[in-house]
Amino acid sequence: MDTKIVFLDQATIRRDIEIRRPAFPHEWVSFDMSLAGQVGERCRDADIIITNKVPLNRGMIEGLPRLKMVAVAATGVDRIDTEACLERGIVVCNIRNYALTAVPEHVIALILILRRQIFQYRQEVLSGHWQAGDGFCLFDEPIYDVRGALLGIIGYGTLGQATASLAHKLGMQVQYYSPSPKDSDFSRPVELDVLLQTSDVVSCHCPLNRQTAGLIDGSAFDRMKPSAIFINTARGAIVDEQALVEALVGNKIAGAGIDVLAQEPPAVDSPLMQIADRTDVILTPHIAWASQQAMQLLANQLIDNIEAFMQGNPQNVV
Repeated sequence: MDTKIVFLDQATIRRDIEIRRPAFPHEWVSFDMSLAGQVGERCRDADIIITNKVPLNRGMIEGLPRLKMVAVAATGVDRIDTEACLERGIVVCNIRNYALTAVPEHVIALILILRRQIFQYRQEVLSGHWQAGDGFCLFDEPIYDVRGALLGIIGYGTLGQATASLAHKLGMQVQYYSPSPKDSDFSRPVELDVLLQTSDVVSCHCPLNRQTAGLIDGSAFDRMKPSAIFINTARGAIVDEQALVEALVGNKIAGAGIDVLAQEPPAVDSPLMQIADRTDVILTPHIAWASQQAMQLLANQLIDNIEAFMQGNPQNVV
């Protein structure tokens, strides 16, 4: 009997990205999207499940007697009950190091837009304010260089380090907070409180887990400088979104660039959607990772992980 592979949410990878088929006899079944309640029916006889955002909890896993591998089409595995998989001997593999260019570039783009007030000044042009003035330029809002600014990175894994490297090349100073400090020629580890109080830019790159859920709350924003900006390309639930809104509205921080939300897609009445039209806020739809090059690397590694597992040498095991 051929190995059955079920891809629960293939639409999370762009249609113009090539996903090659594994080089062993198999049955391939894919769905654009799947609801949690459809997992049992669709994967009842699956040997391998591919999922990006569809959750697999203990109850689902216990109802899938043939399941041997979960191939996560992403880095984060917070939607997978890895303990239940471990108890069943099910191997869980994720994708690693595929967005080491895409995510840092997105972070730097957000920093540049916010530090240089690009949205605000664009609005000044669209509103006619510049044209109605007497001077050749406007000085309504302060503009800050990126070079020389202090970037504080929360979480210093591969993406945090890649972001630090790119920021350093632009002349930024870098400090970071991590439970596991690492050697670096251009960044230094500090306590979280020090990072929040002293950074010109705070950028989240940590995984979502019990320790980091709600880590950036109202007290965190209270400790940041009024001129600081906040960036999150990690996971939405790391941040108390209502506290972030209050920090922005109350001018406790100068701006925010957010690529991830606690609920995706967000409800129209979610806290950040209520202020999405502010010029000091940039909301992007979880696309920091999604350059064409990065997505193709993800698709290639996804199949590499499955083939390695079938060869008895699983890689990227969580």
